[in-house]
Amino acid sequence: MPVYQLSGHDLTFPPARLAEPDGLLAVGGDLSLPRLLAAYSQGIFPWYAEGLPILWYSTHPRCVLFPEKLHVPRSLARLLRQGKFIFSVNQSFATVIRQCAATPRPGQPGTWILPEMIQAYCELHEAGYAHSVEVWQGENLVGGLYGVALGRVFFGESMFYAVPDASKAAV
Repeated sequence: MPVYQLSGHDLTFPPARLAEPDGLLAVGGDLSLPRLLAAYSQGIFPWYAEGLPILWYSTHPRCVLFPEKLHVPRSLARLLRQGKFIFSVNQSFATVIRQCAATPRPGQPGTWILPEMIQAYCELHEAGYAHSVEVWQGENLVGGLYGVALGRVFFGESMFYAVPDASKAAV
């Protein structure tokens, strides 16, 4: 199946069922607020790499966490009860996304969170669609996550930790 080429002005995506086996659905377009919202509303997300056009994916199956079915391991629950972490929401969005971009990932040569992505998601945040959870120890940001919220769905995008379990605690 050929991958769909997005135009610069048309925000229409092909049906997600047309995605390649790895989830690749479309190429091109931009990271504008309207396009990102159109994509997320259909379960489509961008994956960006330096020197390549924007790649749009719709993977199947998707990992879905239902809050009422979330299992918190005993060791993590014990850590949370100890009060070693302080949590905030949307207090340091730009810092969280930059930390996610800067965190080395085993087996990955770089990051997909390039400056253009950071700018686009900061704009989503300013518009009220992207959110962050920050994990602190004292005044030090030690973990966090960010993602996009549409309706009753939160699309987790990336997380980081500087101390063990901080990103798990953010979830």
